[in-house]
Amino acid sequence: MINFEEELKNFKPSLEIEEAEQAIYSHGLTDMTDVLEEMLRELKRNV
Repeated sequence: MINFEEELKNFKPSLEIEEAEQAIYSHGLTDMTDVLEEMLRELKRNV
């Protein structure tokens, strides 16, 4: 039977995932929240 606690202790994240995470965070990508905030700012300016 699998001992999940023991398996979690041995877990090491993939370097590829860590590299992707760094690339995503370093580029400051726009997400849906940023888009909605910009839309609200534009609406307030036009009122």
